[in-house]
Amino acid sequence: MSLHIIRAAELAPQPWKNGKGVTREIARFPANAGGEDFLWRVSIAEVDSAAPFSTFPGIDRQIVLLDGAGFHMTLDSERTHALTTPFEPFAFPGEARVEIAMAGGATRDFNLMVRRAWGRGEVRACREPGRHMPDPSCVLVYVAQGTATVAGNVLRAGDAWQPDRTAFELAEAGVALLVLAQPHVYR
Repeated sequence: MSLHIIRAAELAPQPWKNGKGVTREIARFPANAGGEDFLWRVSIAEVDSAAPFSTFPGIDRQIVLLDGAGFHMTLDSERTHALTTPFEPFAFPGEARVEIAMAGGATRDFNLMVRRAWGRGEVRACREPGRHMPDPSCVLVYVAQGTATVAGNVLRAGDAWQPDRTAFELAEAGVALLVLAQPHVYR
């Protein structure tokens, strides 16, 4: 059995595509894909000002507040969403023009991007303590709060694991974000 654990301390900061913020990439597929040809990508964004989001045409996105008061999103000058409740995923198209108004100080958020022509993705929050077997389409388990254990390895908040057929144990008061990504099936 080979475990692919990604520790929070290993995630190097890099600028957003538009240069107006900082992100820390956790994983992408394929692993050697560039910024314009990944099929799915998971990252943590640090948001400390009302800078607009980068646009990603052809990409479906899901965002989840991790820390801080969050922000209010305005998509294409008409649709609004308050990203102010931790661990509740919100989906939106990557080509949308997203302006934000901060609800308080700096925040961190979890991001999933999936190339629409390739497939679909989803982020699910797991809050139930105990043993969990990831869905076969689960490509990443991110510990958002508390701890989890997989094959004797303790994962702390900010750590991630690319699952195989191994169960994980979520500690009391823990929250794990499960990232599901799968290609379209054509018949």
